[in-house]
Amino acid sequence: MLFLYNIFVHLSEFILKIIALFSPKIKLFVNGRKDVFKILARAINPKHQTIWFHAASLGEYEQGLPVMEKIKLQFPNHKIILTFFSPSGYEVRKNNTVADVTVYLPIDTKVNAKEFLRLVHPELVFFIKYEFWPNYLNELNNLGIKTYLISGIFRENQAFFSWYGGFYRNALKTFDYFFVQNESSKKLLQSIGYNNVKVSGDTRFDRVVSILERDNSLDFIEQFKDNTTTIVIGSSWPKDESFLVNFINQTNADIKFIIAPHNIKSEQIQELKNSITKKTILFSEKESQNLKDFQVFIIDTIGILTKIYSYADIAYVGGGFGNPGVHNILEPATFGIPIVVGPNYSHFAEAIALVHQEGCISINTQTELNETLNNLISNEDIRHEKGHICETFVQMNIGATDVILRHILNENLN
Repeated sequence: MLFLYNIFVHLSEFILKIIALFSPKIKLFVNGRKDVFKILARAINPKHQTIWFHAASLGEYEQGLPVMEKIKLQFPNHKIILTFFSPSGYEVRKNNTVADVTVYLPIDTKVNAKEFLRLVHPELVFFIKYEFWPNYLNELNNLGIKTYLISGIFRENQAFFSWYGGFYRNALKTFDYFFVQNESSKKLLQSIGYNNVKVSGDTRFDRVVSILERDNSLDFIEQFKDNTTTIVIGSSWPKDESFLVNFINQTNADIKFIIAPHNIKSEQIQELKNSITKKTILFSEKESQNLKDFQVFIIDTIGILTKIYSYADIAYVGGGFGNPGVHNILEPATFGIPIVVGPNYSHFAEAIALVHQEGCISINTQTELNETLNNLISNEDIRHEKGHICETFVQMNIGATDVILRHILNENLN
Protein backbone atom coordinates (compact mmCIF):
# COMPACT_ATOMS: atom_id res chain seq x y z
CA MET A 1 0.00 0.00 0.00
CA LEU A 2 2.84 2.41 0.82
CA PHE A 3 4.33 1.67 -2.60
CA LEU A 4 1.07 2.66 -4.33
CA TYR A 5 0.77 5.72 -2.11
CA ASN A 6 4.26 6.90 -3.12
CA ILE A 7 3.46 6.45 -6.81
CA PHE A 8 0.33 8.54 -6.29
CA VAL A 9 2.27 11.28 -4.44
CA HIS A 10 4.91 11.57 -7.17
CA LEU A 11 2.23 11.61 -9.86
CA SER A 12 0.31 14.31 -7.99
CA GLU A 13 3.46 16.39 -7.64
CA PHE A 14 3.99 16.25 -11.41
CA ILE A 15 0.36 17.14 -12.16
CA LEU A 16 0.41 20.06 -9.74
CA LYS A 17 3.39 21.57 -11.57
CA ILE A 18 1.34 21.57 -14.77
CA ILE A 19 -1.76 23.01 -13.07
CA ALA A 20 0.44 25.73 -11.54
CA LEU A 21 0.93 27.18 -15.02
CA PHE A 22 -2.76 28.15 -15.02
CA SER A 23 -3.73 28.53 -11.35
CA PRO A 24 -2.25 31.33 -9.17
CA LYS A 25 -3.10 29.43 -5.97
CA ILE A 26 -1.44 26.19 -7.12
CA LYS A 27 1.51 28.26 -8.36
CA LEU A 28 1.99 29.52 -4.79
CA PHE A 29 1.68 25.93 -3.55
CA VAL A 30 4.38 24.68 -5.96
CA ASN A 31 6.80 27.64 -6.02
CA GLY A 32 6.61 28.13 -2.26
CA ARG A 33 8.19 24.72 -1.75
CA LYS A 34 11.17 25.19 -4.07
CA ASP A 35 13.57 26.73 -1.55
CA VAL A 36 12.33 25.17 1.70
CA PHE A 37 15.45 23.07 2.28
CA LYS A 38 17.73 26.04 1.56
CA ILE A 39 15.79 28.17 4.03
CA LEU A 40 16.01 25.48 6.70
CA ALA A 41 19.72 24.92 6.11
CA ARG A 42 20.40 28.64 6.60
CA ALA A 43 18.20 28.99 9.68
CA ILE A 44 19.04 25.80 11.59
CA ASN A 45 22.39 24.26 12.42
CA PRO A 46 23.01 20.82 14.00
CA LYS A 47 23.51 22.36 17.47
CA HIS A 48 20.11 24.02 17.55
CA GLN A 49 17.35 22.46 19.63
CA THR A 50 14.06 22.56 17.73
CA ILE A 51 10.33 21.87 18.11
CA TRP A 52 8.20 21.39 15.00
CA PHE A 53 4.52 22.35 14.62
CA HIS A 54 2.55 21.48 11.49
CA ALA A 55 -0.72 23.18 10.50
CA ALA A 56 -2.69 22.37 7.38
CA SER A 57 -3.95 25.91 6.93
CA LEU A 58 -4.94 29.12 8.72
CA GLY A 59 -7.63 27.58 10.91
CA GLU A 60 -5.26 24.94 12.26
CA TYR A 61 -2.60 27.59 12.89
CA GLU A 62 -5.06 29.59 15.00
CA GLN A 63 -6.02 26.37 16.77
CA GLY A 64 -2.43 25.51 17.60
CA LEU A 65 -1.30 29.03 18.46
CA PRO A 66 -2.05 28.87 22.22
CA VAL A 67 0.03 25.69 22.50
CA MET A 68 2.87 27.16 20.41
CA GLU A 69 2.98 30.27 22.57
CA LYS A 70 3.15 28.29 25.82
CA ILE A 71 5.66 25.80 24.46
CA LYS A 72 7.84 28.74 23.43
CA LEU A 73 7.72 30.05 27.00
CA GLN A 74 8.53 26.65 28.50
CA PHE A 75 11.33 25.86 26.03
CA PRO A 76 12.95 29.29 25.47
CA ASN A 77 16.20 27.81 24.12
CA HIS A 78 14.45 25.87 21.35
CA LYS A 79 13.72 27.15 17.87
CA ILE A 80 10.06 26.80 16.85
CA ILE A 81 9.64 25.50 13.30
CA LEU A 82 6.20 25.98 11.77
CA THR A 83 5.05 24.35 8.52
CA PHE A 84 1.91 24.86 6.46
CA PHE A 85 0.44 22.66 3.78
CA SER A 86 -1.80 25.24 2.14
CA PRO A 87 -1.10 28.71 0.68
CA SER A 88 -4.18 30.09 2.46
CA GLY A 89 -2.36 29.45 5.73
CA TYR A 90 1.24 30.17 4.79
CA GLU A 91 0.64 33.37 2.82
CA VAL A 92 -1.38 34.93 5.65
CA ARG A 93 0.85 33.87 8.56
CA LYS A 94 4.33 33.56 7.03
CA ASN A 95 5.44 36.61 9.03
CA ASN A 96 4.06 35.43 12.38
CA THR A 97 6.12 36.19 15.49
CA VAL A 98 5.71 32.94 17.42
CA ALA A 99 7.79 30.71 15.10
CA ASP A 100 11.48 31.18 14.41
CA VAL A 101 11.13 29.62 10.96
CA THR A 102 7.93 29.33 8.90
CA VAL A 103 7.90 27.34 5.65
CA TYR A 104 5.70 25.17 3.47
CA LEU A 105 5.80 21.46 4.27
CA PRO A 106 7.53 19.70 1.36
CA ILE A 107 5.38 17.14 -0.44
CA ASP A 108 5.16 13.83 1.44
CA THR A 109 7.79 11.75 -0.37
CA LYS A 110 10.31 9.49 1.38
CA VAL A 111 13.22 11.64 0.19
CA ASN A 112 11.57 14.89 1.36
CA ALA A 113 10.64 13.46 4.74
CA LYS A 114 14.20 12.24 5.39
CA GLU A 115 15.79 15.51 4.29
CA PHE A 116 13.32 17.69 6.18
CA LEU A 117 13.85 15.80 9.43
CA ARG A 118 17.62 15.73 8.92
CA LEU A 119 17.67 19.52 8.68
CA VAL A 120 15.09 20.24 11.40
CA HIS A 121 16.01 17.37 13.79
CA PRO A 122 13.11 18.20 16.16
CA GLU A 123 12.93 16.96 19.72
CA LEU A 124 9.14 17.33 19.82
CA VAL A 125 6.59 17.38 16.99
CA PHE A 126 2.99 18.60 17.07
CA PHE A 127 0.45 17.96 14.32
CA ILE A 128 -2.61 20.21 14.73
CA LYS A 129 -6.09 18.69 14.37
CA TYR A 130 -5.41 16.45 11.38
CA GLU A 131 -3.19 15.77 8.33
CA PHE A 132 -1.50 12.43 8.60
CA TRP A 133 1.36 12.18 6.10
CA PRO A 134 2.60 8.55 6.03
CA ASN A 135 6.20 9.17 4.95
CA TYR A 136 6.76 11.89 7.53
CA LEU A 137 5.09 9.80 10.22
CA ASN A 138 7.09 6.69 9.30
CA GLU A 139 10.35 8.63 9.43
CA LEU A 140 9.43 10.22 12.77
CA ASN A 141 8.66 6.74 14.06
CA ASN A 142 11.97 5.36 12.74
CA LEU A 143 13.88 8.18 14.44
CA GLY A 144 11.99 7.78 17.73
CA ILE A 145 10.97 11.46 17.83
CA LYS A 146 8.16 12.29 20.24
CA THR A 147 5.09 13.22 18.21
CA TYR A 148 1.71 14.50 19.39
CA LEU A 149 -1.66 15.25 17.83
CA ILE A 150 -3.38 18.26 19.41
CA SER A 151 -7.05 19.25 19.09
CA GLY A 152 -7.56 16.09 17.08
CA ILE A 153 -11.01 15.12 15.87
CA PHE A 154 -12.03 11.79 14.39
CA ARG A 155 -15.23 10.66 12.64
CA GLU A 156 -16.59 7.21 11.86
CA ASN A 157 -16.44 7.76 8.10
CA GLN A 158 -12.65 8.31 8.09
CA ALA A 159 -10.46 5.64 6.51
CA PHE A 160 -8.88 4.75 9.87
CA PHE A 161 -12.12 3.07 10.91
CA SER A 162 -12.95 1.28 7.64
CA TRP A 163 -12.16 -2.31 6.64
CA TYR A 164 -9.67 -1.03 4.06
CA GLY A 165 -7.96 1.38 6.46
CA GLY A 166 -5.07 -0.73 7.74
CA PHE A 167 -2.49 1.44 5.96
CA TYR A 168 -3.89 4.58 7.58
CA ARG A 169 -4.36 2.97 11.00
CA ASN A 170 -0.73 1.90 10.95
CA ALA A 171 0.40 5.50 10.36
CA LEU A 172 -1.11 6.50 13.69
CA LYS A 173 1.40 4.40 15.63
CA THR A 174 3.87 7.28 15.34
CA PHE A 175 1.96 9.40 17.83
CA ASP A 176 3.09 9.21 21.43
CA TYR A 177 -0.18 10.78 22.49
CA PHE A 178 -3.47 11.98 21.02
CA PHE A 179 -5.18 15.03 22.52
CA VAL A 180 -8.68 15.02 21.08
CA GLN A 181 -11.60 17.42 21.18
CA ASN A 182 -14.37 15.08 22.28
CA GLU A 183 -15.28 11.75 23.81
CA SER A 184 -16.44 10.23 20.51
CA SER A 185 -12.97 10.78 19.01
CA LYS A 186 -11.42 9.05 22.01
CA LYS A 187 -13.75 6.06 21.67
CA LEU A 188 -13.03 5.74 17.94
CA LEU A 189 -9.28 5.64 18.58
CA GLN A 190 -9.72 3.12 21.35
CA SER A 191 -11.81 0.95 19.02
CA ILE A 192 -8.74 0.43 16.80
CA GLY A 193 -6.36 -0.17 19.67
CA TYR A 194 -5.02 3.28 20.52
CA ASN A 195 -5.42 4.00 24.24
CA ASN A 196 -2.78 6.74 24.48
CA VAL A 197 -5.51 9.35 24.15
CA LYS A 198 -7.00 12.08 26.30
CA VAL A 199 -9.99 14.37 25.81
CA SER A 200 -8.43 17.81 26.19
CA GLY A 201 -11.04 19.87 24.37
CA ASP A 202 -10.52 22.38 21.58
CA THR A 203 -7.62 24.84 21.89
CA ARG A 204 -9.51 27.31 19.69
CA PHE A 205 -11.49 28.38 22.76
CA ASP A 206 -8.24 29.36 24.49
CA ARG A 207 -7.22 31.22 21.35
CA VAL A 208 -10.40 33.27 21.03
CA VAL A 209 -10.54 34.11 24.75
CA SER A 210 -7.01 35.51 24.51
CA ILE A 211 -8.34 37.96 21.89
CA LEU A 212 -10.19 39.79 24.68
CA GLU A 213 -6.88 40.63 26.34
CA ARG A 214 -5.51 42.60 23.41
CA ASP A 215 -6.31 46.03 21.99
CA ASN A 216 -9.13 45.50 19.46
CA SER A 217 -9.76 49.15 18.73
CA LEU A 218 -9.91 50.44 15.15
CA ASP A 219 -10.43 54.18 14.85
CA PHE A 220 -11.93 54.01 11.36
CA ILE A 221 -14.50 51.38 12.42
CA GLU A 222 -15.46 53.50 15.40
CA GLN A 223 -15.92 56.49 13.11
CA PHE A 224 -18.05 54.48 10.68
CA LYS A 225 -20.20 52.90 13.43
CA ASP A 226 -20.96 56.30 14.99
CA ASN A 227 -22.84 54.68 17.91
CA THR A 228 -25.27 53.03 15.49
CA THR A 229 -26.47 49.41 15.68
CA THR A 230 -24.10 47.51 13.40
CA ILE A 231 -24.23 44.10 11.72
CA VAL A 232 -20.83 42.61 10.87
CA ILE A 233 -20.87 40.10 8.01
CA GLY A 234 -17.71 38.01 8.19
CA SER A 235 -16.16 35.60 5.67
CA SER A 236 -19.13 35.88 3.32
CA TRP A 237 -19.49 34.00 0.04
CA PRO A 238 -21.66 35.02 -2.95
CA LYS A 239 -24.61 32.89 -1.79
CA ASP A 240 -24.55 34.59 1.63
CA GLU A 241 -24.16 37.98 -0.01
CA SER A 242 -27.13 37.49 -2.35
CA PHE A 243 -29.45 37.15 0.66
CA LEU A 244 -27.72 39.83 2.69
CA VAL A 245 -27.65 42.41 -0.10
CA ASN A 246 -31.40 41.93 -0.58
CA PHE A 247 -31.90 42.65 3.11
CA ILE A 248 -29.53 45.64 3.09
CA ASN A 249 -31.26 47.19 0.10
CA GLN A 250 -34.80 46.81 1.45
CA THR A 251 -34.39 47.56 5.18
CA ASN A 252 -35.49 50.92 6.53
CA ALA A 253 -33.92 50.35 9.94
CA ASP A 254 -31.36 52.80 11.25
CA ILE A 255 -28.51 50.32 11.03
CA LYS A 256 -25.05 49.97 9.53
CA PHE A 257 -23.36 47.03 7.85
CA ILE A 258 -19.72 45.97 7.67
CA ILE A 259 -18.99 43.24 5.11
CA ALA A 260 -15.69 41.34 5.18
CA PRO A 261 -15.91 38.91 2.22
CA HIS A 262 -13.98 35.64 2.16
CA ASN A 263 -12.69 36.47 -1.32
CA ILE A 264 -11.31 39.99 -1.83
CA LYS A 265 -10.53 39.85 -5.55
CA SER A 266 -11.12 43.32 -6.92
CA GLU A 267 -13.70 42.32 -9.55
CA GLN A 268 -15.82 40.47 -6.99
CA ILE A 269 -15.54 43.32 -4.49
CA GLN A 270 -16.65 45.80 -7.14
CA GLU A 271 -19.55 43.57 -8.14
CA LEU A 272 -20.63 43.39 -4.51
CA LYS A 273 -20.40 47.15 -4.09
CA ASN A 274 -22.39 47.78 -7.27
CA SER A 275 -25.18 45.50 -6.06
CA ILE A 276 -25.80 47.63 -2.95
CA THR A 277 -28.10 50.63 -3.25
CA LYS A 278 -27.17 52.15 0.11
CA LYS A 279 -24.21 54.53 0.40
CA THR A 280 -21.19 52.20 0.39
CA ILE A 281 -17.43 52.58 0.80
CA LEU A 282 -14.49 50.19 0.52
CA PHE A 283 -11.66 49.93 3.04
CA SER A 284 -9.27 50.80 0.19
CA GLU A 285 -11.22 54.06 -0.41
CA LYS A 286 -11.52 55.21 3.20
CA GLU A 287 -8.73 57.82 3.30
CA SER A 288 -9.94 61.42 3.57
CA GLN A 289 -13.58 60.24 3.81
CA ASN A 290 -16.06 60.99 6.55
CA LEU A 291 -16.93 57.38 7.26
CA LYS A 292 -19.94 58.11 9.46
CA ASP A 293 -21.78 59.32 6.35
CA PHE A 294 -21.81 55.80 4.88
CA GLN A 295 -24.19 52.94 5.64
CA VAL A 296 -22.17 50.01 4.30
CA PHE A 297 -18.43 49.42 4.73
CA ILE A 298 -16.81 46.67 2.63
CA ILE A 299 -13.47 45.43 3.98
CA ASP A 300 -11.34 44.59 0.94
CA THR A 301 -8.30 43.62 3.00
CA ILE A 302 -7.42 40.76 5.35
CA GLY A 303 -6.30 40.39 8.94
CA ILE A 304 -8.67 42.73 10.81
CA LEU A 305 -11.98 40.84 10.91
CA THR A 306 -11.48 39.66 14.50
CA LYS A 307 -11.08 43.25 15.71
CA ILE A 308 -14.08 44.34 13.65
CA TYR A 309 -16.25 41.75 15.43
CA SER A 310 -15.65 43.66 18.67
CA TYR A 311 -17.79 46.49 17.22
CA ALA A 312 -20.67 44.24 16.15
CA ASP A 313 -24.13 44.19 17.69
CA ILE A 314 -25.06 41.24 15.46
CA ALA A 315 -22.77 38.95 13.46
CA TYR A 316 -23.49 36.98 10.31
CA VAL A 317 -20.78 34.38 9.66
CA GLY A 318 -20.56 33.19 6.07
CA GLY A 319 -19.85 29.84 4.46
CA GLY A 320 -23.03 28.14 5.66
CA PHE A 321 -24.41 27.72 2.16
CA GLY A 322 -21.29 25.91 0.93
CA ASN A 323 -19.21 22.85 1.67
CA PRO A 324 -17.86 22.01 4.25
CA GLY A 325 -19.83 24.86 5.78
CA VAL A 326 -19.78 27.85 8.06
CA HIS A 327 -16.57 29.68 8.95
CA ASN A 328 -15.27 30.41 12.47
CA ILE A 329 -18.11 31.44 14.78
CA LEU A 330 -16.01 31.45 17.94
CA GLU A 331 -14.45 34.86 17.27
CA PRO A 332 -17.76 36.75 17.32
CA ALA A 333 -19.03 34.46 20.10
CA THR A 334 -16.22 35.46 22.45
CA PHE A 335 -17.34 39.10 22.18
CA GLY A 336 -20.86 38.13 23.34
CA ILE A 337 -22.62 38.73 20.03
CA PRO A 338 -25.68 36.91 18.65
CA ILE A 339 -24.71 35.00 15.50
CA VAL A 340 -26.58 34.12 12.30
CA VAL A 341 -25.35 31.41 9.91
CA GLY A 342 -26.51 29.44 6.88
CA PRO A 343 -27.79 25.86 7.02
CA ASN A 344 -24.51 23.94 6.60
CA TYR A 345 -22.88 23.79 10.01
CA SER A 346 -23.04 20.10 10.94
CA HIS A 347 -19.26 19.58 10.60
CA PHE A 348 -18.58 22.03 13.43
CA ALA A 349 -19.31 20.99 17.01
CA GLU A 350 -19.31 24.56 18.33
CA ALA A 351 -21.90 25.62 15.74
CA ILE A 352 -24.11 22.63 16.55
CA ALA A 353 -23.91 23.44 20.25
CA LEU A 354 -24.64 27.15 19.86
CA VAL A 355 -27.56 26.57 17.49
CA HIS A 356 -28.96 24.09 20.02
CA GLN A 357 -28.49 26.62 22.85
CA GLU A 358 -30.04 29.35 20.64
CA GLY A 359 -27.12 31.74 20.80
CA CYS A 360 -26.63 31.10 17.09
CA ILE A 361 -29.50 31.07 14.58
CA SER A 362 -29.38 29.05 11.35
CA ILE A 363 -31.36 30.33 8.35
CA ASN A 364 -32.23 28.62 5.07
CA THR A 365 -34.15 31.21 3.07
CA GLN A 366 -34.40 34.92 2.40
CA THR A 367 -37.58 35.10 4.48
CA GLU A 368 -35.89 33.44 7.45
CA LEU A 369 -32.92 35.82 7.20
CA ASN A 370 -35.18 38.87 7.04
CA GLU A 371 -37.26 37.75 10.02
CA THR A 372 -34.20 36.84 12.09
CA LEU A 373 -32.33 40.08 11.47
CA ASN A 374 -35.42 42.26 11.95
CA ASN A 375 -36.11 40.53 15.27
CA LEU A 376 -32.52 41.01 16.48
CA ILE A 377 -32.44 44.64 15.32
CA SER A 378 -35.71 45.60 16.98
CA ASN A 379 -35.28 43.70 20.26
CA GLU A 380 -32.19 44.64 22.23
CA ASP A 381 -33.07 42.23 25.06
CA ILE A 382 -33.02 39.27 22.67
CA ARG A 383 -29.68 40.43 21.29
CA HIS A 384 -28.18 40.58 24.77
CA GLU A 385 -29.65 37.22 25.78
CA LYS A 386 -28.27 35.39 22.74
CA GLY A 387 -24.96 37.20 22.98
CA HIS A 388 -24.65 36.13 26.62
CA ILE A 389 -25.26 32.50 25.60
CA CYS A 390 -22.41 32.74 23.08
CA GLU A 391 -19.99 34.37 25.50
CA THR A 392 -20.76 31.88 28.28
CA PHE A 393 -20.33 28.95 25.91
CA VAL A 394 -16.81 30.09 25.02
CA GLN A 395 -15.84 30.73 28.64
CA MET A 396 -17.11 27.29 29.71
CA ASN A 397 -14.91 25.50 27.17
CA ILE A 398 -11.47 27.01 27.81
CA GLY A 399 -8.58 25.04 29.27
CA ALA A 400 -7.49 22.61 26.53
CA THR A 401 -4.04 24.22 26.26
CA ASP A 402 -3.34 23.69 29.97
CA VAL A 403 -4.35 20.02 29.76
CA ILE A 404 -1.93 19.49 26.87
CA LEU A 405 0.91 21.45 28.48
CA ARG A 406 0.68 19.63 31.79
CA HIS A 407 1.06 16.30 30.02
CA ILE A 408 3.89 17.47 27.73
CA LEU A 409 5.86 19.05 30.56
CA ASN A 410 5.39 16.04 32.81
CA GLU A 411 6.78 13.80 30.07
CA ASN A 412 9.64 15.99 28.92
CA LEU A 413 10.84 18.03 31.91
CA ASN A 414 10.61 15.40 34.66
